[in-house]
Amino acid sequence: MVSGSAGVSGTGEVLRIRRLDRGLPLPVRAHAADAGIDLHAAEDCDLTPGHRVLMPTGVAIALPVGYVGLVHPRSGLAARAGLSIVNAPGTVDAGYRGEIKVNLINLDPTEPVRIARGDRIAQLLVQRVELWDVVEVDDLDETDRGEGGHGSTGGHHRLT
Repeated sequence: MVSGSAGVSGTGEVLRIRRLDRGLPLPVRAHAADAGIDLHAAEDCDLTPGHRVLMPTGVAIALPVGYVGLVHPRSGLAARAGLSIVNAPGTVDAGYRGEIKVNLINLDPTEPVRIARGDRIAQLLVQRVELWDVVEVDDLDETDRGEGGHGSTGGHHRLT
């Protein structure tokens, strides 16, 4: 992040974006207080049910060490059209400088999804991350939970 004037966010932080395709809008927040900025499709696509496409967005970003970009589905597209992201959230690491691409999938069982160049297809959130050193150990601290996972606390019934 780059320090600058307060801008819309009020934080003084600036996201450096390189537009690789000048024919697409610059990603922005739909509303000033939104967490994410909208990413646009760089290509037309008819996505049939159950299929996926790696969609270019026409932008690259520069994040400093200690930040990550998270690519999330747009809730309206998921609810109305079944369009989601295979690896949601997608991760954009601080050292990556290539074009952001979104691995879209059509989850609707019967209807294709028509994506037009310039459509808003995903949202990018930028967050701070902790960078840990990895240390191998012979054992781990004991806890009440222990190794219980994947439904070990009960209360899960078969969904119908």
